Amino acid sequence: MSQGTNGPATLPTLGDLAWVPATDRLDLLAPPVAQALARWAAQDPRVAEQVAVVEIDPDLADTATLNAAHDLPPVASANCVLVAGRRGGDERIAAAVVRATTRADVNSRVRSLLDVRKASFLPTDRAVAESGMEYGGITPVGLPDGWRVLLDARVATDGEPALIGSGLRRSKLLLPGALLARLPGVELVEGLGVPVG
Repeated sequence: MSQGTNGPATLPTLGDLAWVPATDRLDLLAPPVAQALARWAAQDPRVAEQVAVVEIDPDLADTATLNAAHDLPPVASANCVLVAGRRGGDERIAAAVVRATTRADVNSRVRSLLDVRKASFLPTDRAVAESGMEYGGITPVGLPDGWRVLLDARVATDGEPALIGSGLRRSKLLLPGALLARLPGVELVEGLGVPVG
């Protein structure tokens, strides 16, 4: 990843992909993602400088496939899963964002944070319909109001970029993990991701 240490920040890059400022190519983002990114950029100038987008082959959208095709480090990818649970008649939905080298602790950490007896992945058809994003491209940027966004604290502090979805399978977003932690509505959670094993 390219990052300026002195002077103005530079656009992050990763692998051999042709990254461009995301605010210049909102057409590569799902509509709710484009709207949310534009609003965020209006509040925080770092968004225009440090959030990059790249167009990819949609058949390579899955994390492991994209990493293998472009020799990307798995630790840079941050996966977003949607989780739901009920408390009485109240459904609670959250996005859990963790490094691809870990998995979201849905049965313990997420369930506890949602304060529900059981938490499970949101069915694919609902996730797509209600988020306005494509399966395989769901991202924490631009999710519906009322959905919590839980971010594993390590994504914000490990110094790695965050390679995330764009809402579409044909592109990816890249930004510093510390900037993703500043996305409006994000909640930093210690221990949200647990080792895959």
